[in-house]
Amino acid sequence: MTTTTTATATRFAGQVLTPGDADYDAARTVWNAMIDRRPRMIVRAAGVADVVAAVRLARDLDLEIGVRCGGHNAAGFAVPDGGLMIDLTPMGGVRIDPARRRARVQGGALLGALDRAAQAYGLATTAGNVSHTGVGGLTLGGGMGWLARQYGLACDNVVSYTVVTAEGDIVTASRTENPDLFWGLRGGGGNFGIVTEFEFQLHRTGTRTLVAEFDFRAEDAVPVMEGWRDLNAVAPRQATFTAEVGSGPTGPIATLGFVYVGDPEQGRRLLPAMRALGRPLASRVTTPSYLDLQQRNDSTGGHAYRRYSNGHYLRRFPTVAIEAFLLRGGTDLSSDPYLPSVDLQAHGGAIADVPEADAAFSHRGTMFEFGAGSRWTDPAEDDARMSAARTAGASLEPYASGVYVNSLTADELADGRRGVRRAYSAAKLARLTALKTAYDPANVFHLNQNIRPAR
Repeated sequence: MTTTTTATATRFAGQVLTPGDADYDAARTVWNAMIDRRPRMIVRAAGVADVVAAVRLARDLDLEIGVRCGGHNAAGFAVPDGGLMIDLTPMGGVRIDPARRRARVQGGALLGALDRAAQAYGLATTAGNVSHTGVGGLTLGGGMGWLARQYGLACDNVVSYTVVTAEGDIVTASRTENPDLFWGLRGGGGNFGIVTEFEFQLHRTGTRTLVAEFDFRAEDAVPVMEGWRDLNAVAPRQATFTAEVGSGPTGPIATLGFVYVGDPEQGRRLLPAMRALGRPLASRVTTPSYLDLQQRNDSTGGHAYRRYSNGHYLRRFPTVAIEAFLLRGGTDLSSDPYLPSVDLQAHGGAIADVPEADAAFSHRGTMFEFGAGSRWTDPAEDDARMSAARTAGASLEPYASGVYVNSLTADELADGRRGVRRAYSAAKLARLTALKTAYDPANVFHLNQNIRPAR
């Protein structure tokens, strides 16, 4: 460590890493293996004081700031090349108040830590579907999960935020304190500061769930998906309908079903209608615990893969969209060996109950969220894999009404005609721009789905 770095390190209670240090390469490695950037410095924050000091140091040295929680952003915004990474992962604590049904969650916590702590009391709040995702990135973008149709998005369940601003100040945002910032943090991403603590409302969910999955040959699946879509429209809020198309040993397979959080016997009441849609190649009905449900995608969502995805919000899903979904951007069902997996997850319910103007998060009227994603290990496949995912996304774009801000890709964000404009209405984007101008006029926090301040 150089003399300068040694002097810098004395400002921090946590670890400071620079190129050549033993833990440096592990600390700069994130979920998407395509990201290979080298920060000038990594501050592994031990507490809020370290975050404040890191923001001020980066500004003094004119270094870009990247903020790491779970590191799941596919564009790798957490890793600034030549900049200063503020690694929040040492700040991973969760405190539960079961009497008040509240959780205080530090900014570097992973979803699994929140789930485990709350489930000890039969409680939970909406969180994503992969337990090693960071609470911070998920929640600041909105936060979809298996409880959203019952209790709203993750951001709808935040009571307050503790935030370090671009000036290095510590502020609280809630409905009564800095309510403008509270509005923007509910779906506006990491544009306005670094959240070092979230306070969540918890719900008495119990610990039981049911998962139903039915496999069909994709070539036979159009009428089945039409019926599945219509069942979704009348499904109880405990049920989140899901669909996926991927490659099987004998051809592409469409897997249709639902996840039910609650009494499995109540969930089984949906099975006769599902089974009446057609004869599947295979079916699976399981009753995992809520914690097991929250971890069931951890392997497919795991680290060390190269990744690219493309997404949309869909307000409608007509038969022509079903046909495009099953084709995955190909000219026939299996025309391209690099065709991505595509999936749908139902919205509605409590998500749509929240007034559109209540938070920065947009597109409350979404029926399904669509995603096309690939994972691979060979860099030689990069262009083909990304091109196939883009094509699959383009095939559903005629039916799209917007996009989840956390799903925006780096190439979409670089397109000035689209970018964050797909994620927010014009009125909301204007309000977000004004908020950005107030809290971060120099755009210090720009390694994100960036909302630029007014010039």
